[in-house]
Amino acid sequence: MKLTRLVGQCDEGDCPTIYATDRGTIAVQGDRVVDHGLDLPLREALVEIPVELIRKAIRDNLF
Repeated sequence: MKLTRLVGQCDEGDCPTIYATDRGTIAVQGDRVVDHGLDLPLREALVEIPVELIRKAIRDNLF
């Protein structure tokens, strides 16, 4: 899978970031949420990112 960085909170790559994939989907990097109480499939994970990151992506017309 090829990832293209759309928007992030830092340039080092160790922070919440939104990527476009070459599959026509979005990939999100964030802190793993472990205390959610959901029954997720093993192949899935829940991550948390700041709302402001999504707002910035929308303001910058990245979606």
